[in-house]
Amino acid sequence: MPRETSRRAFLKTVGGGLAARSAFGAASRPNIVFILADDMGYGDLGCYNAASRIPTPHIDRLAAQGMRLTDAHSPSAVCTPTRYGVLTGCYCWRSRLKRGVLNGYSPALIEPGRLTVPALLKRQGYRTAAFGKWHLGLGSAEKTDYTRPLVPGPNAAGFDSFFGIPASLDMEPYVWVENERVQAAPTASVEGIRERRGIFWRGGPMAPGFRHDRVLPEITERAVAYVREQRAGQPFFLYLPLTAPHTPWLAEPRFRGSSGAGEYGDFAAMVDDAVGRVLHALEARGLAGETLVVFTSDNGAHWLPGEIERWGHRANHMLRGQKADIWEGGHRVPFIARWPGQVRAGSTSAQLACLTDLMATAAEIAGFELPPDAGEDSYSLLPALLGQSPGASARDAVVHHSGDGHFAIRQGPWKLIPVRGSGGFTPPKLYQPKPGEPPGELFNLAEDPSEQRNLYLERPEVAARLAALLDRYRREGRSR
Repeated sequence: MPRETSRRAFLKTVGGGLAARSAFGAASRPNIVFILADDMGYGDLGCYNAASRIPTPHIDRLAAQGMRLTDAHSPSAVCTPTRYGVLTGCYCWRSRLKRGVLNGYSPALIEPGRLTVPALLKRQGYRTAAFGKWHLGLGSAEKTDYTRPLVPGPNAAGFDSFFGIPASLDMEPYVWVENERVQAAPTASVEGIRERRGIFWRGGPMAPGFRHDRVLPEITERAVAYVREQRAGQPFFLYLPLTAPHTPWLAEPRFRGSSGAGEYGDFAAMVDDAVGRVLHALEARGLAGETLVVFTSDNGAHWLPGEIERWGHRANHMLRGQKADIWEGGHRVPFIARWPGQVRAGSTSAQLACLTDLMATAAEIAGFELPPDAGEDSYSLLPALLGQSPGASARDAVVHHSGDGHFAIRQGPWKLIPVRGSGGFTPPKLYQPKPGEPPGELFNLAEDPSEQRNLYLERPEVAARLAALLDRYRREGRSR
């Protein structure tokens, strides 16, 4: 049966709410496991960068068994806005958080009543769970009170169960959150530490016995235990936002020296091991064949030019810039999808994609029609994953956003940055052009993926067209 015919039959089946097996030969409602690394770069993985100094055998195997997208992007070059986009299908700069990141005491960012990926899937009969770094705010008070129930939080956003930490692992308070309460109140404290590059956390309140170096292992163990509890025929959605390789770089002893990229590379190798443990749990439980697994990252790596020189490792591969920057190194991310029998093993796709696309993809898989006020910036990746011609539903353009609030827009090979400067960690954040210099940047990424040749003055008609499209997306409150 031709693939397009199969896809229509499949969507008709799930659209009718049936749990029968589809024309693809796999369960009509697959389990979905979405693994989100924290600050892992496009060039950290061997399957994207043959010269990577970090061993990533488990993620490389995932790519060999599935599809590798080469033009996927986080909706922001920093963490909180990306997480908002992943779970809501909406660019975070449309929310009250116009830019930047939350801290450990920020109130809940996801608006009451907004449809999320877990809430959508729950309506379609899925169990939902999240383990790891939340970083989307907790509670409704101006400052989170950890002595009270943390409502709204992950449960209110649609997760049946949650276990993890409030924000980044270098942000206080250092506590474990289980559903709507802390396991132990932050009655102790810890001194801030900055021993060397990457070994850093802020000082502040901490729960007694909390250990930074145990966070990634504990998250992994919880996810593995959850997978082992599942049974065939009951679909589940597992959201696994890892805390690594974001600072502090705290690899377990068995990983130290395992990479050629220092403490960062060793910690990234530990991320690969965590992914491998989850994949093994799916296989041991007999669920791998009916599970869509996605591995990606929330933004580019925070990897400095001096570290490239020292270690000979390009965490962001050939891309310009790093985490927080508006250039490709800030937001082009690895994206690997495995769904046995549906996604062709060892395949690649150059389809333009954004992490906001999880919502529309999950909705199409689960047979759910998104209402107009949900997933405003989400497009289904299902056609690309199935090797189909994307058709009219394909993403035409994507809006990028830097840590300091710079916008960019990409359409076809063209990328427009209306202003100058990185808008992030790479100096200068904002460059004031001299008379006669271009006020913005325009790149043809098909010819210049490293963004070295600014064509803003040579192709003014392209710059004007993209500027108008960006303005329309911002004015209309949606791009879908």
